[in-house]
Amino acid sequence: MLYFSSLLNDTPKYLSDAKNLFSALSTHGELFGFLHQTKDIWSRDYMPVKTRSGTHISFRYEPSYAMDTPQRCTDYRRDISSQFELSVIYSDINLDGGNVVFSPSKEKAIISDRIFLENSNWKRSVLTAKLSELLEAEIIIIESLKSDLTGHADGMVRFLSEDTVLINKTEWKNGLEQRQARCLSQHGFHVIEFPYDQCGTENAKGCYLNYIETSRYIFLPIFDIESDTNAQNTAVRIFQKKIVPVELHAIPKEGGVLNCISWEL
Repeated sequence: MLYFSSLLNDTPKYLSDAKNLFSALSTHGELFGFLHQTKDIWSRDYMPVKTRSGTHISFRYEPSYAMDTPQRCTDYRRDISSQFELSVIYSDINLDGGNVVFSPSKEKAIISDRIFLENSNWKRSVLTAKLSELLEAEIIIIESLKSDLTGHADGMVRFLSEDTVLINKTEWKNGLEQRQARCLSQHGFHVIEFPYDQCGTENAKGCYLNYIETSRYIFLPIFDIESDTNAQNTAVRIFQKKIVPVELHAIPKEGGVLNCISWEL
């Protein structure tokens, strides 16, 4: 079951996007509910991360990009935990859930190097080892750009299968995506480029990789731009699931898309 912040229905600027998303989920029989008392819409980031053993890990949610507005950040333990009967392990590591991308088996997890900036008091090797222990997974670190607002891995890479990953396709030569591809190839992954239309470092418009995946569907964000058609055609070609487009406008302007606003239980 998917969960979303109730702010999506309660905030006028999100209403059109929310209607498109929730209509698509309802039409295709996907169950969803709402998180109350949230202070922002980024459910993926402040909700616990579930490991392959079923353990839920709640990391500290104090991202540097929100340091000027900490009152707008949701605290799972304080604001949300009473809404669920979950046994949760709490960690002082500062990590957004959107920066954890698991393989289908959850034996591997891709995290961007933003984790080191957010936890500068940790030695990198020690932090990586602790994350591997908590997440019960091999940790693969990929590069992010300092200019990227969040540096979240879920906007840069997703798993197609246990040994195949999708990354953003760009026209830049020897740019970030090419360096990421080399890194992932060195870890034994087959890398496939997925359409991407960069519209700015603080705007997720054009980030098609930030889709919602369920057991039957890929809910693919589209943005009423020219590259939507290529993204949908590519998705139909590579996924073995039905592709459901969801048009968004307001949410991407704030730096995230569908995976960012969703959490599954």
